[in-house]
Amino acid sequence: MGGGDGMGRKRGTRTARGILPTQRDVLRDVMLTAGKYGAWMTLRELARLTRYGETSISAQLRHLRKAKCGGYVLEKRVRKPEVVSSEEHFVVWEYRLTPRRVFVGRRQESRRRRQQ
Repeated sequence: MGGGDGMGRKRGTRTARGILPTQRDVLRDVMLTAGKYGAWMTLRELARLTRYGETSISAQLRHLRKAKCGGYVLEKRVRKPEVVSSEEHFVVWEYRLTPRRVFVGRRQESRRRRQQ
């Protein structure tokens, strides 16, 4: 197999109902929806919800931080011990994705006024 044939879904794959979203699109939508409610999610929770692998999810979350992929803010913190199940005896990280806020600085604002 050359060129990654057969590896996951192809971007923009057409179906009878339209175009399937990419894994990154699905994760972005899930994380932004969870963020609206103040929820933080672990890789395991995302994997159970989306049926994608945890390592793949981690990579896609990193991509979402890039400007060309949306420039989202990805926050990460250790989950509180009382929230972690008894099966997990190690540090569990949880994530929250939010849109990047663009602030116009004073310099940019004054340049705009001068140009008008």
